[in-house]
Amino acid sequence: MIHGSLTGLKSSQVKALERIYQRRIPASQVITPELGRYLTELSRELRRQIGLIVNRSGKVEHVMLGDDREIVIPDLNRFGLDRSGLRGLRCIHTHLKGEPLSQDDLNDLALLRLDMMVVLAVGEDGLPGKVHFAHLIPPDPQGKIVQVQEVPSIHSWAFNLSAFLRGLEAELERSRAESVDLGDSREKAILISVSQSPRREVEDSLDELAELARTADTVVLECITQRPRKFNPRTLMGEGKIKEVVISALHKGATLLIFDQNLTPVQVRSITALTDLKVIDRSQLILDIFARRAHTLDGKVQVELAQLKYILPRLAGKGTAMSRLMGGIGGRGPGETKLEVDRRRIRDRISRLEKQLKNLGRGRFQRRQRRVKAGVPIVSIVGYTNAGKSTLLNALTQSEVLTENLLFATLDTATRRLRFPREREIIITDTVGFIRELPESLVGAFRATLEELEDAHLLLHVVDLSNPRFEEQINAVDRILRDLDLDHVPRLLVFNKTDLVPVEEIAPLCRRFEAIPVSARNPESFGPLLAELEERCWQ
Repeated sequence: MIHGSLTGLKSSQVKALERIYQRRIPASQVITPELGRYLTELSRELRRQIGLIVNRSGKVEHVMLGDDREIVIPDLNRFGLDRSGLRGLRCIHTHLKGEPLSQDDLNDLALLRLDMMVVLAVGEDGLPGKVHFAHLIPPDPQGKIVQVQEVPSIHSWAFNLSAFLRGLEAELERSRAESVDLGDSREKAILISVSQSPRREVEDSLDELAELARTADTVVLECITQRPRKFNPRTLMGEGKIKEVVISALHKGATLLIFDQNLTPVQVRSITALTDLKVIDRSQLILDIFARRAHTLDGKVQVELAQLKYILPRLAGKGTAMSRLMGGIGGRGPGETKLEVDRRRIRDRISRLEKQLKNLGRGRFQRRQRRVKAGVPIVSIVGYTNAGKSTLLNALTQSEVLTENLLFATLDTATRRLRFPREREIIITDTVGFIRELPESLVGAFRATLEELEDAHLLLHVVDLSNPRFEEQINAVDRILRDLDLDHVPRLLVFNKTDLVPVEEIAPLCRRFEAIPVSARNPESFGPLLAELEERCWQ
């Protein structure tokens, strides 16, 4: 198969192109002089560029016919990458005017991770002229990652390709080993932010994304930011920046790109095709964390429902290639495609999960009603993820809810009793933590669990005072509570982790925000909080 337009070609010329597939190049040579001359003479006759994709054994995998200015390289995703990050393919093509390697040639070399990009100059008599070639190298202190060279003639090109590639692979592997442990089986990610927000906001958001990645047991290799004047609707970031990302991933051994912004299905597919790496966004990362950490039936159902709602609009098929012919006299053409079957099954599963969630909600409602009828005050702990809510619950009630220094360490609702003097007690409930830009599918799925907040007499808003972004976190929680129509429930602001804050700063901040300071690790600091709870619950 010849890739490119064959319009205007004679059948003999098409056959001449097809015969290239029968050629075999020795493994030690980039191209033989005979094949080089065959390409330049045919290219001059057609007045169009001709290109080849050749593997390391010397077999021609693709023949491409371009126009007088360029060729288009077909999809190479079926050829995997080796340990050094190279694809094991080289591209050889002609230039009609004898021009050297273009910027597009160098971009293709880096983005497709080819072994080599070779250009044969076509002379006026059709004979091969100068040879220009380039290959990737480990980045040097100046950031150079491509080596470009030329030789005066293909006949004088004494070059042992096999030995050269062995040396190049060894250098690239050594460069990778210096930046990351190749024996570590965890995902290795590059974090990317493409935003027009102020620099400080971008940095804060990337720091939080790095914490999310750590919670998902992912190694963060690098953070890359871009502040474009205009967003690219297909790839979000510019082509030059994508090239920079691919090269960084190549040399550092990255397997995953995590975008701080939510991507459209088209953007995910486009970036994946360009980079040949797994691509996820902030929402998908949060969903993955939730899937890892949901343990109760309620939590598992809610997370699966959120995942399916996220996946449904992102399903992509392969057109009619995946369709099945339906029965009937004369046939009725392509029937239900594999993509449509998958979508129907997901919709059915979503419907079943919503019914199951509704049934589970009835049980929760009955338990809530019993608590309300008992007349016991209900206090719900809310706050930003990793603010110390579960640690505070454990300290107040002497319970053993799981706590870790991770975002979303606990997802499942925990309810405990807190006893006061004079035979008084309250029910205190710990809920899932909030975060900026919480995925809509998760908010919808967890709305059922968060209904428990509606019965609360008081919301205990726990804040990590040691976090430099605590004010933004307070605002983020307030926004989510407003979205859940819970802004009418009385709230008490509690500043946690005061043991990590200079003493002289605590009192002014508490006065400013009308908050109560505590340290969940020091029960002796609970006096003012317990007194305030008793006063609010039994005025």
